Amino acid sequence: MSSTSPSIAELIADQTIALDINAIPPAVRARVEELLIDVVGLCVAARNTEYVKAVIAGVDSGGPATAIGHKTTYAPETAAMINGCAAHGEDFDDTFEGGPVHSSAVIMPAVLAACERFGCDGTAALKGMVVGIEMLCRLSMVIPKSIHKAGFHPTSVLGAMAATLAVSTAMGLNRKQTVDALGIAGSMASGIIEYLADGAWSKRLHAGWAAKIGIQAARFGQQGFLGPRTVFEGTHGFYYAFARNAAGDYSVLTEGFGTKWYTDVITFKPYATGTMNQPYVDCALRLRERGIKAEDVVSILCETAEGYVHRLWDPLPSKHRPANDYAAKFSAPFNIAVAFVTGGAGLAAFTEETVRDERILALSSKVQYVVDPNNPYPKAYTGHVRMTLKDGSVVEERQGHIRGGAQEPLTRAEIENKFRLNAKFGGWDAARMSAFLSAVPHFFEGRLDVVILRG
Repeated sequence: MSSTSPSIAELIADQTIALDINAIPPAVRARVEELLIDVVGLCVAARNTEYVKAVIAGVDSGGPATAIGHKTTYAPETAAMINGCAAHGEDFDDTFEGGPVHSSAVIMPAVLAACERFGCDGTAALKGMVVGIEMLCRLSMVIPKSIHKAGFHPTSVLGAMAATLAVSTAMGLNRKQTVDALGIAGSMASGIIEYLADGAWSKRLHAGWAAKIGIQAARFGQQGFLGPRTVFEGTHGFYYAFARNAAGDYSVLTEGFGTKWYTDVITFKPYATGTMNQPYVDCALRLRERGIKAEDVVSILCETAEGYVHRLWDPLPSKHRPANDYAAKFSAPFNIAVAFVTGGAGLAAFTEETVRDERILALSSKVQYVVDPNNPYPKAYTGHVRMTLKDGSVVEERQGHIRGGAQEPLTRAEIENKFRLNAKFGGWDAARMSAFLSAVPHFFEGRLDVVILRG
């Protein structure tokens, strides 16, 4: 690319700045409202967890920005980090199948905190969220699967770029400021997936860290700090660093932007566990409904995608008996077993008690896998559970999609019910829940009222 040709960052900035907020389809606005409902419920659910307490204890309080579900306020970057960590902490947040990436747990904390700090109104916040969520989905499709294969967490590294664009948009940065901000964020982005080894909490921090980067990079770009304009496609740019390859389909970042919306097909998780486990849980629950007892199961074989193996299946002995409740969320054998034995995979299914339950672990240890070379991942997430029983019979269930996604979406009522269950888990009473839900349809009109989310 010649120095006179627009860079990818410049093309993105041009399109996002030109986006007319009034041209955003009602369905996209409704989806952003639903994502807001989901994120707030998740933040409240996690507010008293040990990992959120650890984050709060490790930062300084004082500032104008809201940590959702808390009375204490913080600097905007810090509030964004706390909220992102809480929203993503239980792996119950939304996902985009083409990535996979978790969008709202990054974008909403970044935009809410930045708008609260700089007095941006609801319209600016809405535009920032729409741009950030849509772009995070698109960023994940440039070189599919490669970022995960390289050992990085796509939500974390791609989220830093999308959050920067979202905040830059909400704050009204011009083209040069936005491009500089994106260039700066490329050097700030981080997030390795070594948490898979032992159930460490670092993944929980990734969404919040990306949100924090978004605010800080935008502020630096606003002040004229120079960043590389070829941050995405450059010889030593973002994709070369995190995907080991700069030769991607960059057209997906701009083609149809403003008319084709990937935000429309974001998935709301029905279960509090890793994205790829969701269809396996559904299969296990349908088998449970047949009246089969865990003690009657001799063996379980599951077909899976090659891309799942290093996250859900290997090393198999540690997946059979996860190190802790968080590691259990990234074990397909445990997810199948806990759902089959307990009848669910909500927040109560992943605790220190369940990961020590010998009945669950005995069933988990019977689960094996085989790679299906024709599995459509990452275009779709599938599940398959085949059980061989003591009497020699074989029963099985398949699912070719993730429930809550485009093929089987959750209704607004189901999303609100999920919010109520999460908020109740976190200690909000019915009045607080109703007050927030009543405010959502007007949340992005006029002055942005974030104070309603405190305490």
